[in-house]
Amino acid sequence: MSGTTEGALAEWRRYGILPIAAALGYATCVIHIYGLGVFIEPISKEFGWSRTATTIGLTLSTVIQALCAIPIGMAVDRFGPRKLAIVGTLLTCVAFANLSNATGGMTNWYVIWIIMSLASLPIQATIWTSAVASRFHHSRGIALAVTLCGASVALIVFPFLGAELIQMYGWRDAMRIEALIWLAIAWPIVIFLFRGAQDEKRKPEAAGAPAAQPLSGISLLEGLKSTIFLRLLIVALLFTFAMIGLNVHFPLMVKANGFTPVEAAALASLIGWFSIPGRIVTGFMLDRLRASLVGAVAFLLPAIACAILLFGGGSALSIGVAAAFIGFTLGAEVDVLVYLTTRYFGLRNFGGLYGGILAALSVGTAFGPLAASRVFDVWASYDPFLTVTLGMMAFSSLLLASLPRPKAEFQEVRSDG
Repeated sequence: MSGTTEGALAEWRRYGILPIAAALGYATCVIHIYGLGVFIEPISKEFGWSRTATTIGLTLSTVIQALCAIPIGMAVDRFGPRKLAIVGTLLTCVAFANLSNATGGMTNWYVIWIIMSLASLPIQATIWTSAVASRFHHSRGIALAVTLCGASVALIVFPFLGAELIQMYGWRDAMRIEALIWLAIAWPIVIFLFRGAQDEKRKPEAAGAPAAQPLSGISLLEGLKSTIFLRLLIVALLFTFAMIGLNVHFPLMVKANGFTPVEAAALASLIGWFSIPGRIVTGFMLDRLRASLVGAVAFLLPAIACAILLFGGGSALSIGVAAAFIGFTLGAEVDVLVYLTTRYFGLRNFGGLYGGILAALSVGTAFGPLAASRVFDVWASYDPFLTVTLGMMAFSSLLLASLPRPKAEFQEVRSDG
Protein backbone atom coordinates (compact mmCIF):
# COMPACT_ATOMS: atom_id res chain seq x y z
CA MET A 1 0.00 0.00 0.00
CA SER A 2 1.45 3.41 -0.96
CA GLY A 3 2.25 6.10 1.60
CA THR A 4 -0.44 8.33 0.13
CA THR A 5 -3.08 5.63 0.50
CA GLU A 6 -1.97 4.83 4.02
CA GLY A 7 -2.07 8.52 4.91
CA ALA A 8 -5.56 8.88 3.43
CA LEU A 9 -6.87 5.91 5.40
CA ALA A 10 -5.32 7.26 8.58
CA GLU A 11 -7.04 10.61 8.05
CA TRP A 12 -10.42 8.97 7.60
CA ARG A 13 -9.95 6.69 10.62
CA ARG A 14 -9.16 9.68 12.82
CA TYR A 15 -11.41 12.40 11.41
CA GLY A 16 -13.97 10.61 9.25
CA ILE A 17 -16.99 12.05 11.09
CA LEU A 18 -15.85 15.66 10.59
CA PRO A 19 -16.80 16.02 6.88
CA ILE A 20 -20.25 14.60 7.64
CA ALA A 21 -20.84 17.10 10.45
CA ALA A 22 -19.53 19.87 8.20
CA ALA A 23 -21.90 18.76 5.42
CA LEU A 24 -24.95 19.27 7.62
CA GLY A 25 -23.61 22.65 8.68
CA TYR A 26 -23.03 23.64 5.08
CA ALA A 27 -26.59 22.65 4.21
CA THR A 28 -27.79 25.00 6.94
CA CYS A 29 -25.98 28.00 5.45
CA VAL A 30 -27.88 27.62 2.14
CA ILE A 31 -31.35 26.91 3.52
CA HIS A 32 -32.56 30.38 2.51
CA ILE A 33 -31.07 30.02 -0.99
CA TYR A 34 -32.04 26.51 -2.08
CA GLY A 35 -35.19 26.55 0.04
CA LEU A 36 -36.59 29.77 -1.42
CA GLY A 37 -37.69 28.58 -4.85
CA VAL A 38 -40.92 26.84 -3.80
CA PHE A 39 -41.92 29.85 -1.68
CA ILE A 40 -41.57 32.47 -4.44
CA GLU A 41 -44.95 31.82 -6.06
CA PRO A 42 -47.15 31.71 -2.90
CA ILE A 43 -45.44 34.79 -1.45
CA SER A 44 -45.81 36.70 -4.73
CA LYS A 45 -49.50 35.77 -4.95
CA GLU A 46 -50.33 36.73 -1.38
CA PHE A 47 -48.68 40.15 -1.56
CA GLY A 48 -49.35 40.89 -5.25
CA TRP A 49 -45.61 41.13 -5.95
CA SER A 50 -43.65 40.37 -9.09
CA ARG A 51 -41.09 37.58 -8.85
CA THR A 52 -38.40 40.24 -9.01
CA ALA A 53 -39.77 41.93 -5.89
CA THR A 54 -39.96 38.63 -4.04
CA THR A 55 -36.44 37.59 -5.00
CA ILE A 56 -34.81 40.93 -4.16
CA GLY A 57 -34.65 39.97 -0.49
CA LEU A 58 -32.24 37.16 -1.35
CA THR A 59 -30.21 39.62 -3.41
CA LEU A 60 -29.92 42.04 -0.50
CA SER A 61 -28.94 39.23 1.85
CA THR A 62 -26.18 37.84 -0.32
CA VAL A 63 -24.74 41.28 -1.12
CA ILE A 64 -24.24 41.77 2.62
CA GLN A 65 -22.63 38.34 2.83
CA ALA A 66 -20.31 39.25 -0.04
CA LEU A 67 -19.18 42.43 1.73
CA CYS A 68 -18.45 40.49 4.92
CA ALA A 69 -16.89 37.37 3.38
CA ILE A 70 -13.23 38.35 3.75
CA PRO A 71 -13.58 39.60 7.37
CA ILE A 72 -15.45 36.39 8.28
CA GLY A 73 -12.69 34.33 6.65
CA MET A 74 -10.05 36.24 8.62
CA ALA A 75 -12.04 35.60 11.80
CA VAL A 76 -11.92 31.87 11.06
CA ASP A 77 -8.13 32.07 10.61
CA ARG A 78 -7.82 33.83 13.97
CA PHE A 79 -10.47 32.22 16.19
CA GLY A 80 -11.18 28.86 14.56
CA PRO A 81 -14.43 27.64 12.99
CA ARG A 82 -16.14 25.79 15.86
CA LYS A 83 -17.57 28.68 17.90
CA LEU A 84 -18.83 30.45 14.79
CA ALA A 85 -20.46 27.24 13.56
CA ILE A 86 -22.37 26.58 16.78
CA VAL A 87 -23.77 30.09 17.05
CA GLY A 88 -24.43 30.51 13.33
CA THR A 89 -26.38 27.27 12.90
CA LEU A 90 -28.86 28.30 15.56
CA LEU A 91 -29.21 31.88 14.33
CA THR A 92 -29.67 30.86 10.69
CA CYS A 93 -32.55 28.48 11.40
CA VAL A 94 -34.25 31.08 13.59
CA ALA A 95 -33.81 33.75 10.92
CA PHE A 96 -35.24 31.48 8.20
CA ALA A 97 -38.33 30.90 10.34
CA ASN A 98 -38.55 34.68 10.81
CA LEU A 99 -39.08 35.15 7.05
CA SER A 100 -42.59 33.86 7.66
CA ASN A 101 -43.37 37.11 9.50
CA ALA A 102 -43.42 39.15 6.29
CA THR A 103 -46.25 41.68 6.32
CA GLY A 104 -46.40 42.57 2.63
CA GLY A 105 -44.51 45.85 2.99
CA MET A 106 -41.22 46.09 1.13
CA THR A 107 -39.42 47.75 4.04
CA ASN A 108 -40.40 44.86 6.28
CA TRP A 109 -39.25 42.42 3.59
CA TYR A 110 -35.84 44.12 3.38
CA VAL A 111 -35.40 44.14 7.15
CA ILE A 112 -36.13 40.45 7.69
CA TRP A 113 -33.76 39.54 4.85
CA ILE A 114 -31.04 41.70 6.38
CA ILE A 115 -31.58 39.75 9.61
CA MET A 116 -31.33 36.52 7.58
CA SER A 117 -28.04 37.67 6.10
CA LEU A 118 -26.47 38.68 9.40
CA ALA A 119 -27.60 35.46 11.07
CA SER A 120 -25.96 33.28 8.41
CA LEU A 121 -22.65 35.18 8.30
CA PRO A 122 -20.95 32.95 10.92
CA ILE A 123 -21.58 29.77 8.92
CA GLN A 124 -20.47 30.59 5.40
CA ALA A 125 -18.67 27.90 3.38
CA THR A 126 -15.28 29.06 4.70
CA ILE A 127 -16.17 27.78 8.17
CA TRP A 128 -16.82 24.21 7.08
CA THR A 129 -14.17 23.86 4.39
CA SER A 130 -11.34 25.36 6.44
CA ALA A 131 -11.93 22.87 9.27
CA VAL A 132 -11.96 19.91 6.90
CA ALA A 133 -8.96 21.11 4.89
CA SER A 134 -7.00 21.45 8.14
CA ARG A 135 -7.54 17.75 8.94
CA PHE A 136 -7.14 16.17 5.49
CA HIS A 137 -4.16 16.35 3.15
CA HIS A 138 -3.82 13.02 1.31
CA SER A 139 -7.56 12.74 0.66
CA ARG A 140 -8.52 16.39 0.77
CA GLY A 141 -10.48 16.23 -2.49
CA ILE A 142 -12.80 13.48 -1.25
CA ALA A 143 -13.11 15.03 2.22
CA LEU A 144 -14.13 18.38 0.75
CA ALA A 145 -16.52 16.58 -1.60
CA VAL A 146 -18.28 14.94 1.35
CA THR A 147 -18.45 18.30 3.13
CA LEU A 148 -19.92 20.09 0.15
CA CYS A 149 -22.51 17.34 -0.30
CA GLY A 150 -24.32 19.44 2.27
CA ALA A 151 -25.49 21.61 -0.62
CA SER A 152 -26.71 18.45 -2.33
CA VAL A 153 -28.68 17.54 0.78
CA ALA A 154 -30.13 21.04 0.77
CA LEU A 155 -31.20 20.71 -2.87
CA ILE A 156 -32.84 17.37 -2.20
CA VAL A 157 -34.54 18.16 1.10
CA PHE A 158 -35.51 21.83 1.19
CA PRO A 159 -37.51 22.25 -2.07
CA PHE A 160 -39.43 18.99 -1.64
CA LEU A 161 -40.02 19.43 2.11
CA GLY A 162 -41.07 23.05 1.56
CA ALA A 163 -43.53 22.11 -1.20
CA GLU A 164 -45.12 19.39 0.93
CA LEU A 165 -45.39 21.66 3.98
CA ILE A 166 -46.87 24.50 1.92
CA GLN A 167 -49.61 22.19 0.68
CA MET A 168 -50.42 21.07 4.23
CA TYR A 169 -49.96 24.26 6.26
CA GLY A 170 -49.46 27.25 3.96
CA TRP A 171 -46.17 29.00 3.27
CA ARG A 172 -45.80 30.78 6.63
CA ASP A 173 -46.07 27.70 8.85
CA ALA A 174 -44.09 25.75 6.26
CA MET A 175 -41.07 28.02 6.79
CA ARG A 176 -41.30 27.73 10.57
CA ILE A 177 -41.67 23.95 10.57
CA GLU A 178 -38.87 23.47 8.04
CA ALA A 179 -36.50 25.60 10.13
CA LEU A 180 -37.38 23.71 13.32
CA ILE A 181 -36.90 20.30 11.70
CA TRP A 182 -33.51 21.24 10.34
CA LEU A 183 -32.33 22.82 13.59
CA ALA A 184 -33.18 19.61 15.45
CA ILE A 185 -31.13 17.59 12.97
CA ALA A 186 -28.06 19.75 12.36
CA TRP A 187 -27.38 21.71 15.54
CA PRO A 188 -26.62 18.79 17.92
CA ILE A 189 -24.28 17.24 15.36
CA VAL A 190 -22.39 20.50 14.90
CA ILE A 191 -22.09 20.97 18.67
CA PHE A 192 -20.68 17.51 19.39
CA LEU A 193 -18.81 16.50 16.23
CA PHE A 194 -17.45 19.60 14.48
CA ARG A 195 -13.88 20.65 15.32
CA GLY A 196 -11.00 21.69 13.06
CA ALA A 197 -7.26 21.75 13.71
CA GLN A 198 -7.58 25.53 14.22
CA ASP A 199 -9.80 24.84 17.24
CA GLU A 200 -7.45 22.23 18.69
CA LYS A 201 -4.56 24.67 18.62
CA ARG A 202 -6.52 26.92 20.96
CA LYS A 203 -6.60 24.25 23.66
CA PRO A 204 -3.89 24.38 26.36
CA GLU A 205 -1.08 22.10 25.29
CA ALA A 206 -0.39 18.98 27.31
CA ALA A 207 2.87 18.91 29.23
CA GLY A 208 5.70 17.69 27.04
CA ALA A 209 3.56 17.72 23.88
CA PRO A 210 5.23 19.13 20.79
CA ALA A 211 4.16 22.63 19.81
CA ALA A 212 1.65 22.81 16.99
CA GLN A 213 3.29 23.69 13.70
CA PRO A 214 1.83 26.64 11.78
CA LEU A 215 -0.10 25.99 8.61
CA SER A 216 1.91 26.86 5.50
CA GLY A 217 0.96 29.17 2.65
CA ILE A 218 1.45 32.61 1.14
CA SER A 219 0.45 35.94 2.66
CA LEU A 220 -3.04 37.35 2.23
CA LEU A 221 -1.74 40.29 0.18
CA GLU A 222 0.26 38.04 -2.16
CA GLY A 223 -2.79 35.93 -2.80
CA LEU A 224 -5.10 38.88 -3.43
CA LYS A 225 -2.63 40.33 -5.99
CA SER A 226 -2.30 37.06 -7.92
CA THR A 227 -3.74 36.79 -11.44
CA ILE A 228 -4.71 33.21 -10.55
CA PHE A 229 -6.85 34.57 -7.72
CA LEU A 230 -8.48 37.03 -10.14
CA ARG A 231 -9.39 34.21 -12.53
CA LEU A 232 -10.87 32.18 -9.69
CA LEU A 233 -12.93 35.22 -8.66
CA ILE A 234 -14.35 35.62 -12.18
CA VAL A 235 -15.17 31.91 -12.41
CA ALA A 236 -16.92 32.03 -9.04
CA LEU A 237 -18.95 35.10 -10.01
CA LEU A 238 -20.08 33.79 -13.40
CA PHE A 239 -20.83 30.33 -12.12
CA THR A 240 -23.08 31.33 -9.24
CA PHE A 241 -24.82 34.06 -11.24
CA ALA A 242 -25.84 31.49 -13.82
CA MET A 243 -26.28 28.35 -11.75
CA ILE A 244 -27.91 29.72 -8.59
CA GLY A 245 -30.31 31.70 -10.73
CA LEU A 246 -31.08 28.50 -12.59
CA ASN A 247 -31.48 26.44 -9.42
CA VAL A 248 -33.68 28.87 -7.51
CA HIS A 249 -36.07 29.14 -10.45
CA PHE A 250 -35.85 25.52 -11.64
CA PRO A 251 -39.10 24.41 -9.91
CA LEU A 252 -40.87 27.34 -11.61
CA MET A 253 -39.34 26.45 -14.99
CA VAL A 254 -40.57 22.89 -14.59
CA LYS A 255 -44.03 23.97 -13.41
CA ALA A 256 -44.41 26.09 -16.56
CA ASN A 257 -44.41 22.82 -18.54
CA GLY A 258 -47.64 21.70 -16.88
CA PHE A 259 -46.36 19.92 -13.76
CA THR A 260 -47.87 20.36 -10.29
CA PRO A 261 -45.81 22.19 -7.63
CA VAL A 262 -44.91 18.91 -5.87
CA GLU A 263 -44.01 17.23 -9.19
CA ALA A 264 -41.88 20.23 -10.12
CA ALA A 265 -40.13 20.12 -6.74
CA ALA A 266 -39.51 16.39 -7.14
CA LEU A 267 -37.92 16.93 -10.58
CA ALA A 268 -35.88 19.82 -9.18
CA SER A 269 -34.66 17.57 -6.36
CA LEU A 270 -32.89 15.46 -9.00
CA ILE A 271 -30.33 18.25 -9.13
CA GLY A 272 -29.49 17.49 -5.52
CA TRP A 273 -29.41 13.73 -6.05
CA PHE A 274 -27.04 13.97 -9.00
CA SER A 275 -24.85 16.54 -7.29
CA ILE A 276 -23.84 13.86 -4.76
CA PRO A 277 -22.08 11.60 -7.31
CA GLY A 278 -20.86 14.79 -8.96
CA ARG A 279 -19.09 15.79 -5.77
CA ILE A 280 -17.71 12.34 -5.02
CA VAL A 281 -16.44 11.74 -8.56
CA THR A 282 -14.98 15.24 -8.66
CA GLY A 283 -13.27 14.79 -5.30
CA PHE A 284 -11.81 11.45 -6.44
CA MET A 285 -10.51 13.04 -9.65
CA LEU A 286 -9.12 16.12 -7.87
CA ASP A 287 -6.88 13.87 -5.76
CA ARG A 288 -5.53 12.20 -8.92
CA LEU A 289 -5.75 14.57 -11.91
CA ARG A 290 -5.00 18.21 -12.67
CA ALA A 291 -7.71 20.07 -10.77
CA SER A 292 -8.13 22.98 -13.20
CA LEU A 293 -8.85 20.61 -16.10
CA VAL A 294 -11.27 18.56 -14.00
CA GLY A 295 -13.17 21.78 -13.30
CA ALA A 296 -13.02 22.91 -16.93
CA VAL A 297 -14.71 19.71 -18.11
CA ALA A 298 -17.33 19.73 -15.36
CA PHE A 299 -18.29 23.36 -16.02
CA LEU A 300 -19.28 22.55 -19.61
CA LEU A 301 -22.11 20.22 -18.57
CA PRO A 302 -24.64 22.98 -17.72
CA ALA A 303 -24.35 24.25 -21.29
CA ILE A 304 -25.78 20.91 -22.42
CA ALA A 305 -28.49 21.17 -19.76
CA CYS A 306 -29.49 24.63 -20.97
CA ALA A 307 -29.73 23.37 -24.55
CA ILE A 308 -32.00 20.54 -23.37
CA LEU A 309 -34.23 22.95 -21.45
CA LEU A 310 -34.42 25.27 -24.46
CA PHE A 311 -35.05 22.65 -27.15
CA GLY A 312 -35.95 19.39 -25.37
CA GLY A 313 -39.72 19.76 -25.45
CA GLY A 314 -40.42 19.97 -21.70
CA SER A 315 -41.03 16.26 -21.04
CA ALA A 316 -40.26 14.73 -17.64
CA LEU A 317 -37.45 12.73 -19.24
CA SER A 318 -35.74 15.72 -20.86
CA ILE A 319 -36.09 17.82 -17.70
CA GLY A 320 -34.69 14.96 -15.63
CA VAL A 321 -31.66 14.65 -17.92
CA ALA A 322 -31.07 18.41 -17.72
CA ALA A 323 -31.35 18.26 -13.91
CA ALA A 324 -28.77 15.46 -13.88
CA PHE A 325 -26.24 17.55 -15.84
CA ILE A 326 -26.87 20.61 -13.68
CA GLY A 327 -26.56 18.55 -10.51
CA PHE A 328 -23.31 16.93 -11.54
CA THR A 329 -21.68 20.31 -12.15
CA LEU A 330 -23.25 21.85 -9.05
CA GLY A 331 -21.56 18.99 -7.23
CA ALA A 332 -18.20 20.06 -8.63
CA GLU A 333 -18.03 23.84 -8.50
CA VAL A 334 -17.23 24.69 -4.89
CA ASP A 335 -15.12 21.54 -4.55
CA VAL A 336 -12.95 22.73 -7.43
CA LEU A 337 -12.66 26.30 -6.15
CA VAL A 338 -11.83 25.25 -2.57
CA TYR A 339 -9.32 22.66 -3.75
CA LEU A 340 -7.58 25.07 -6.11
CA THR A 341 -7.40 27.73 -3.39
CA THR A 342 -5.64 25.36 -0.98
CA ARG A 343 -3.23 24.12 -3.66
CA TYR A 344 -2.29 27.50 -5.13
CA PHE A 345 -2.12 29.50 -1.89
CA GLY A 346 -1.77 27.04 1.03
CA LEU A 347 -3.73 27.05 4.28
CA ARG A 348 -2.06 29.80 6.32
CA ASN A 349 -4.49 32.45 5.03
CA PHE A 350 -7.07 30.17 3.47
CA GLY A 351 -9.95 31.79 5.37
CA GLY A 352 -9.18 35.27 4.10
CA LEU A 353 -8.41 34.22 0.52
CA TYR A 354 -11.36 31.88 0.19
CA GLY A 355 -13.43 34.62 1.80
CA GLY A 356 -12.64 36.71 -1.28
CA ILE A 357 -13.80 33.93 -3.57
CA LEU A 358 -16.84 33.47 -1.37
CA ALA A 359 -17.57 37.18 -1.84
CA ALA A 360 -17.66 36.59 -5.62
CA LEU A 361 -19.86 33.53 -5.09
CA SER A 362 -22.19 35.66 -2.96
CA VAL A 363 -22.41 38.44 -5.55
CA GLY A 364 -23.35 35.88 -8.21
CA THR A 365 -25.87 34.34 -5.83
CA ALA A 366 -27.30 37.79 -5.12
CA PHE A 367 -27.93 38.82 -8.71
CA GLY A 368 -28.45 35.53 -10.57
CA PRO A 369 -31.90 34.74 -9.10
CA LEU A 370 -32.86 38.42 -9.37
CA ALA A 371 -31.84 38.51 -13.04
CA ALA A 372 -33.83 35.34 -13.74
CA SER A 373 -36.86 36.91 -12.04
CA ARG A 374 -36.50 40.07 -14.08
CA VAL A 375 -36.16 38.11 -17.31
CA PHE A 376 -39.38 36.26 -16.56
CA ASP A 377 -41.25 39.43 -15.57
CA VAL A 378 -40.24 41.11 -18.85
CA TRP A 379 -40.44 38.22 -21.34
CA ALA A 380 -42.79 35.79 -19.50
CA SER A 381 -40.14 33.16 -20.26
CA TYR A 382 -36.85 31.95 -18.85
CA ASP A 383 -35.34 31.24 -22.29
CA PRO A 384 -33.16 34.41 -22.46
CA PHE A 385 -31.68 33.57 -19.07
CA LEU A 386 -30.93 30.01 -20.17
CA THR A 387 -29.13 31.36 -23.24
CA VAL A 388 -26.94 33.66 -21.14
CA THR A 389 -26.24 30.81 -18.72
CA LEU A 390 -24.95 28.69 -21.56
CA GLY A 391 -22.42 31.37 -22.55
CA MET A 392 -21.28 32.06 -18.99
CA MET A 393 -20.57 28.40 -18.31
CA ALA A 394 -18.52 28.06 -21.51
CA PHE A 395 -16.40 31.10 -20.57
CA SER A 396 -15.89 29.82 -17.01
CA SER A 397 -14.64 26.53 -18.41
CA LEU A 398 -12.08 28.32 -20.57
CA LEU A 399 -10.79 30.34 -17.60
CA LEU A 400 -10.25 27.19 -15.54
CA ALA A 401 -8.49 25.47 -18.41
CA SER A 402 -6.07 28.43 -18.64
CA LEU A 403 -4.77 28.04 -15.06
CA PRO A 404 -1.14 26.86 -14.67
CA ARG A 405 -0.06 23.97 -12.50
CA PRO A 406 0.22 24.87 -8.77
CA LYS A 407 3.72 25.56 -7.46
CA ALA A 408 5.36 22.54 -5.86
CA GLU A 409 5.82 24.24 -2.49
CA PHE A 410 2.05 24.51 -2.06
CA GLN A 411 1.33 20.92 -3.04
CA GLU A 412 2.35 19.67 0.41
CA VAL A 413 0.43 21.59 3.07
CA ARG A 414 0.71 20.29 6.59
CA SER A 415 -2.51 19.10 8.23
CA ASP A 416 -2.24 19.76 11.93
CA GLY A 417 -3.61 17.43 14.52
